[in-house]
Amino acid sequence: MKISHVVRTLLLGFILVTGGLAQASTPDELIRPIQDRWAEIKYRLPEKEQAEHYRTLAIQARKLVESHPGTAELLVWEGIVLSSEAGAKGGLGALSLVKEAKERLDDALKLNEKALNGSAYTSLATLYAKVPGWPVGFGDKARAEEYFKKSLAINPEGIDPNFFYGEYLAERDRFKEARVHLDTALKAPPRPGRELADSGRRQEIQTLLKKIEKDSK
Repeated sequence: MKISHVVRTLLLGFILVTGGLAQASTPDELIRPIQDRWAEIKYRLPEKEQAEHYRTLAIQARKLVESHPGTAELLVWEGIVLSSEAGAKGGLGALSLVKEAKERLDDALKLNEKALNGSAYTSLATLYAKVPGWPVGFGDKARAEEYFKKSLAINPEGIDPNFFYGEYLAERDRFKEARVHLDTALKAPPRPGRELADSGRRQEIQTLLKKIEKDSK
């Protein structure tokens, strides 16, 4: 009786453990609601309403990070949401948000620099490019270029690294280089499940290409 009881206990434990593993979410599944909501905020809500919705989403992302420690993909997306909130909020009040975003993205790099096809590098590069330099912020154009190139080394055909690097180049009147990367971004393969984000990004690319055409004359 004692032996059979032990066997039953072990079997029950095995079933519970394997069942739990089967139900455990993958990083892609964990970030999907964050990705979807981010795209809805960015591409469907009026700009004046976006900051408050990004704030709510940032809180949701933080809870996921805390409940799934060591998940680089979640840290990347928390950083993206915080960066987006900072952009929507604007002004000096956004500096604390971009500093927090940088911390999350740096933490993601330490865990896995290739997570989400190097998206931490892309997001950090954009922050370094757009944030004011010392003594106000941590902006650094040389570091931005370095990180853009690292992100493109990991994901050379990706829509986001090519768009953001193209934007960076256009802002420095490097129009010929910018067009190359923006054209590559337009040809990027679709990302399953991210149709809204892809559509919105392509519209941004087209708008930027028209601006380059005008500014380069």
